[in-house]
Amino acid sequence: MNQPESVKGGCLCGAVRFECLLPSKWCAHCHCSMCRRAHGAGYVTWVGFESNHFLLKAGDHHLTWYISSFGARRGFCKTCGSSLLFESKKWPHETHVALGCIDDPIDRQPQANSFFDAHVGWMPIDHALKMIPG
Repeated sequence: MNQPESVKGGCLCGAVRFECLLPSKWCAHCHCSMCRRAHGAGYVTWVGFESNHFLLKAGDHHLTWYISSFGARRGFCKTCGSSLLFESKKWPHETHVALGCIDDPIDRQPQANSFFDAHVGWMPIDHALKMIPG
């Protein structure tokens, strides 16, 4: 089976739609407290793309950004509240997309647990993945 050239996704209400050109750079679960709070989950699975491989197709006026820490921002739909994106000066020229907001299978499985030193004890962990501290 041939790998698709891109994947599509969007927010819960459908106002924000995007396309990501493959290949992705990486896929990992983030256990940091800011991701947990922003998504209301034990961790968030992110997929990294070159910024020019993230194409906003619809809803630019619905997408808003929250400066979550110095040099970092999180993109979400201001209509339904879906947390979609993360960008940081720490990883220039990358757009991180929440895997749960992508409609199609991506080109890789999660490879690591990042910020693992901040993980919560009540969340099941895949210990076969690489553990990366904050």
